[in-house]
Amino acid sequence: MNLSFSFLNKLSLVISSAAKLKQKNKIHDYSQQTWGSDYVFERLNEGLIGYMTGIGTGIKPCDRIILREGCESYQYQVEEIDYYSDPSDMWIALLKQVNRQE
Repeated sequence: MNLSFSFLNKLSLVISSAAKLKQKNKIHDYSQQTWGSDYVFERLNEGLIGYMTGIGTGIKPCDRIILREGCESYQYQVEEIDYYSDPSDMWIALLKQVNRQE
């Protein structure tokens, strides 16, 4: 009885781990937002990386953010993000530019 119970516990851990791996990272579209009002993006290394300060919830590492500069849009991956304590929906993130196909 103990052996089968232990097996079922381990099986549930494997299943829950697999489900977490299948969760897709979200894409947050800021291309229609206004730079300087809704967010600020400080480009570094010719725009390949940068720091963004914005407002929104649910953004986490490995998520993607779409930004627009002129008529071009760029997609960035969130490398690191820290939420402010007040207001709690304001954050600063380190972003790395990625190809949309990745």
